[in-house]
Amino acid sequence: MKPASVTLIRQELNRLPQKELVQICLRLARFRNENKELMSYLLFETGDEEDFLRSVKHEITQSFSEINPASSYYIRKSIRKILRTVNKFIRFSGSKQFEVEMRLFFCRTMKNTGMLLPEVTSIVNLYAGQLEKVRKLLPSLHEDLRHDYQEELKLL
Repeated sequence: MKPASVTLIRQELNRLPQKELVQICLRLARFRNENKELMSYLLFETGDEEDFLRSVKHEITQSFSEINPASSYYIRKSIRKILRTVNKFIRFSGSKQFEVEMRLFFCRTMKNTGMLLPEVTSIVNLYAGQLEKVRKLLPSLHEDLRHDYQEELKLL
């Protein structure tokens, strides 16, 4: 089955009564946990972006503290999992400033916890890739923010 385009879906949703729309949203939330997380963000978190940022940073910090440093395999696997979580929250927000803040926080935390292992090429490349994404995003930000983030980027 080929899914309908976003335009067609929008038109159909506009035609539906509110009760049916609520039922569709609830049914959608039951299928995947990520759908439920996105709905929770849209309903409860969009009003207070700073609080959302703090909670995501806390979650990332906690995830880094739970990494098993026994081998580079576990470290690499855990870092990728944390990065998937970061990317998910970036998609939820959709804000360039939020994305830059999260990617810089990820790199800073990775460096401060000692998980940036120079002998493991894949971890170094992952770190460098995040810094490169930040560099590409900087021109789209306000110049005051851009300057602050460039200074932080130089430290990393």
